[in-house]
Amino acid sequence: MQTRSDPEQIEGRGDDAAHRKDGDEHTVAGWLTVAGSFLVYFVSYGYMNSFGYFQDYYLGHSLAGYPSSVIAIIGSLQLGLMNLIQPVAGGLADSYSPSILYAVAAVGAIVSSVGVSFAQPGHIWQFILTQGVIFGSTAVFGTAVSLPLASQHFTRRRASAIGIVASGNSAGGVCLPIMFSHLVPRIGFGWALRIAALIALVCYGIAILISRPKLPRKPVKSIWSIVDFNGFRDPRYSTLALANVVGNFGLYVPFYYLANLFTRAVHRGSPSGSRGEELPSPAYQRIKLLRPSDVSYRVVQCAIMSSTLTNPSGGYVADHTGGLNLLYPLTAISGILCLTLWLLSTSVSMIVAFACLYGIFFSLIYACIKLAGVTPSVTVRLSPTDKVGARLGAFSIWSTIGVFTGTPIGGAFVRRGTPEEYQHLIIFTGMCLTASAVLQFATRILCDRDLRKKW
Repeated sequence: MQTRSDPEQIEGRGDDAAHRKDGDEHTVAGWLTVAGSFLVYFVSYGYMNSFGYFQDYYLGHSLAGYPSSVIAIIGSLQLGLMNLIQPVAGGLADSYSPSILYAVAAVGAIVSSVGVSFAQPGHIWQFILTQGVIFGSTAVFGTAVSLPLASQHFTRRRASAIGIVASGNSAGGVCLPIMFSHLVPRIGFGWALRIAALIALVCYGIAILISRPKLPRKPVKSIWSIVDFNGFRDPRYSTLALANVVGNFGLYVPFYYLANLFTRAVHRGSPSGSRGEELPSPAYQRIKLLRPSDVSYRVVQCAIMSSTLTNPSGGYVADHTGGLNLLYPLTAISGILCLTLWLLSTSVSMIVAFACLYGIFFSLIYACIKLAGVTPSVTVRLSPTDKVGARLGAFSIWSTIGVFTGTPIGGAFVRRGTPEEYQHLIIFTGMCLTASAVLQFATRILCDRDLRKKW
């Protein structure tokens, strides 16, 4: 439940955009900018959403001697560093040309991919440095500017434009793993990563050429204007922040561990069934014809593809019901899905069904936070006007706690990969999401006891 881009930039530019005429929304420059932002999301978040594939590959090849909890640090660093650097990158996005920030992100993506391609098996620090630190600390400079840049060209169709950009997140998460699963067996892991670097160069290059800002640049912000922790004195703000951290402990766990769990389900029977029944023979016979990397990650792709279909509509629904009003029931349902359908899965079809349903609710949660802007909308009501952006920055930094630690904690549950350990992982995930939903509901009550009001 993290906010991966600075929503203040979107909110803050609404007043300027309100003075534009509807005819200004039909410009070629506006839609080209949307296309460029889509490509940035495709590369940056697509690469991160592919980490489930990398984790599964590393466990069997490059980092076979390391437990899941240690390998998961790589993916956690990607997301955590993006959240940590987000306030700074968001401030720079207001003051510098998008071409400069896109160039920084492009260099980071290329260096990261090429660096991973030359990383030596068994030397995990090389993977942490290249894929975790370098990519996570530079990709944020692309994502911080892409969504606000596209939104400033639109008023009436802003939700549609943002939905198109955000769908690049899921599109990349589907396409890139498919590419890796086909290229790695044919040309090797190293060359597959170098092709990924070339794709990043092309996507960022096109984005630089076709993206145009609509609004003038603002003066460079000081570091003290970017972050303000005084908002935590307000119980409504601090409760929502705590809900965000607790939710982040479990929100991304299925995307990291579902592929490996599915592989074990195929080869050893149900990962959670009390009797350890074998999967139906016809299903296994069909599945074993495919490469393990294809089979296992196809399940994660089911979740990502489901999120692609619902991502654009989620922001629209949240705009009409209120983001916070929609967020806590969606989070609760996600937790219940983990504690029921995933925990009790006894067949391939049940795991696939969970993946699809979880992908849908994950995307709706994402839409509530990012497209409908739960965090900025609540923060705006609770903060002085001149402190909104700084408190959003503090919120983003606080969110890194859950992002940095959630998936490694999950990996600590499955050191040996036994069915009982995966049960513990699933229970941990479900309980984190359920607890987050309770805290979100508490925030809603603290904001206004009348649940019919839009929040």
